[in-house]
Amino acid sequence: MTREQQIVYIQGQIVCAQAEILGMQAENMQREHLGESMAYVRDDFQKIIDQYGIHHNAVIGAFHGSNYQY
Repeated sequence: MTREQQIVYIQGQIVCAQAEILGMQAENMQREHLGESMAYVRDDFQKIIDQYGIHHNAVIGAFHGSNYQY
């Protein structure tokens, strides 16, 4: 991939992760409103970042020819 293609790919992954995270936040807000316990905790949100390969090392690795999985 060219550098530009890498940037667009990473941006796409970020958008997908944001959509999932917004859904998780909405579920947590709904549960809070109903007086229920949270459905998602910090680790669940971190898993999304890892799942989409958008953590710091993966993004840096993408621009240095690393073998990080996306």
